Amino acid sequence: MVEEIIEEAKERMDKALQALKKDFNRVRTGRATPALLEGVKVECYGTTMPINQVATLTAPESRLLMVQPWDTTIMSQIERGILKSELGLTPMNDGKVIRISIPMLTEERRKELVKLVRKMSEEAKIAVRNARREANEMIKDLKKEGDISEDEAFRRQEEVQKLTDEGVKRVDEATAEKEREVMEV
Repeated sequence: MVEEIIEEAKERMDKALQALKKDFNRVRTGRATPALLEGVKVECYGTTMPINQVATLTAPESRLLMVQPWDTTIMSQIERGILKSELGLTPMNDGKVIRISIPMLTEERRKELVKLVRKMSEEAKIAVRNARREANEMIKDLKKEGDISEDEAFRRQEEVQKLTDEGVKRVDEATAEKEREVMEV
């Protein structure tokens, strides 16, 4: 039972890190990457869909994204979706593909993005700590019920703390790497 609690806590900490990395992919850097458009929603066919379900996204150059719709009749909806996404990107439509040139980031915008990265990082750390708290509460409940000894409970809580420290360290490493990427000119 205790092993399951610790394994579940580890899984939740890993998921927090994976979610953070996915969020980081949406943060704009100086380079073009199709992941930038992951959060873009397109209203077409009477519903709202993610852009990657209606078009092919590619980055043929370091400062250019290309969106090739599978159905050219929805190009205007795709353009509207990109403009609504608040990414600060301007799509250019040539009738067959939509080209999005990625402008250089200003120093001020880079600093804003670093603040956003740190905020995302803090949310991930909170998720890691919540996993620790819940695991520790479950261990305390087992101790109260007499299923495990006090020494065993103490050892397991230390084990959970080590997992937490490791999780926070991994979040910090990912954050530092993303900050370097954002500040890179």
